[in-house]
Amino acid sequence: MSGRVVLVGAGPGDPDLITVAGLKALREADVIVTDRLVPEALLAEAGKGAEIIPVGKIPRGKFTPQERINEILVEQALAGRVVVRFKGGDPFVFGRGYEEWLACVAAGVPVSYVPGVSSSIAGAGLAGIPVTQRGITQGYTVVSGHVPPGDERCDVDWEGLAGSGLTLVIMMGVFHLPRITECLIEAGLDPQTPSAMVENAGLPQMRVLRSTVGEIAEIAKAEGVRPPAVTIIGEVAGLGA
Repeated sequence: MSGRVVLVGAGPGDPDLITVAGLKALREADVIVTDRLVPEALLAEAGKGAEIIPVGKIPRGKFTPQERINEILVEQALAGRVVVRFKGGDPFVFGRGYEEWLACVAAGVPVSYVPGVSSSIAGAGLAGIPVTQRGITQGYTVVSGHVPPGDERCDVDWEGLAGSGLTLVIMMGVFHLPRITECLIEAGLDPQTPSAMVENAGLPQMRVLRSTVGEIAEIAKAEGVRPPAVTIIGEVAGLGA
């Protein structure tokens, strides 16, 4: 069998931020199974005759079930095609890439991985915010805000993070940001802690909002912030202004 699957990260939004290996994989693909957050300009790099299959997930809207995506990858590879699973950011950072990897392995399909620049660090950096800085913080934590604190599906220790002294980067947290910030403050985080939101990182319409952890959720709502957006909480969020 000559078919195989390559999991490729597109980076945070700017087409120039894909890796050389990622671009090469796109150009060699017979099929590209694409996320909704990948830069459209990169799809133009596909080889002549390559089939593009969109399987993006719209928040609280239309989506292709993950199980069906897994099936598509396996079916196309078993048909002898070189398949690129193309995702925004990095496939292994809240991208369900490893679930797709396991599906390929279970089906006996060769699979490989090309890292992408994750918006979990690039979103902050593109706004001029370092997630770590000597003398300010010695680390950062990246968490998903897809499930709010208190939900039975939530396994994030928000209380522990409030006292960690680390930069907190929240992905997929626009909708639940009010509850997240409330929980952090209740757990002892100073409401005046600097915070920032980066919407559409790496795109021409990128927007940066800065405030405090006590006010950032209200400001984001008033400004109509929509996904994709990354929230940075910690002293470093006050840098680069």
